Amino acid sequence: MGSQKERMLAGEPYIADDPDLAADALRGARLAERFNATGAADRAVRLAALTELLGEVGEGVEVRPPLQVDYGYQISIGPRTFVNCGAVMLDVARITIGADVQIGPNVQLLTPTHPVDPEPRRQKWEAAKPITIGDNVWLGGGVIVCPGVTIGENTVVGAGAVVTRDLPPNVVAMGNPARVSRTI
Repeated sequence: MGSQKERMLAGEPYIADDPDLAADALRGARLAERFNATGAADRAVRLAALTELLGEVGEGVEVRPPLQVDYGYQISIGPRTFVNCGAVMLDVARITIGADVQIGPNVQLLTPTHPVDPEPRRQKWEAAKPITIGDNVWLGGGVIVCPGVTIGENTVVGAGAVVTRDLPPNVVAMGNPARVSRTI
């Protein structure tokens, strides 16, 4: 059956109250705290903290604090991507962000899920589904991307949209839930 961390990493239901996961969460919180405390002029220090926090950081990536993560190590950001302030990236499952992505302020990428059935939820079972953001996507301010969603390359998601299902490449989507409004 494996440890709770092994279950989490395999995408299986797990219980987060686990010493290995608690240590990973503390590591993520400390590194995020260090990243978030960097000064605007300390670009090299900020990049070093971000590189230590995240699983992969491409060349020319800029992330503006504050940034909140669960663990950090399951997040991959492609080259030349810009993430504005207030991003929340809950990386219980992998979060893969492509190249040349623009992420507006206060965007949330949320991989965790919880059982609908009340008893397993009471017992603290949870799971997660990965999020994938394609190359050259633009997520407007306040967008929420739900667990298991893939957004295709070149897609634009309007401010405040809640993305509950996959979006194809080369479209504009908006609303709650996000719906395709036109093709690019």
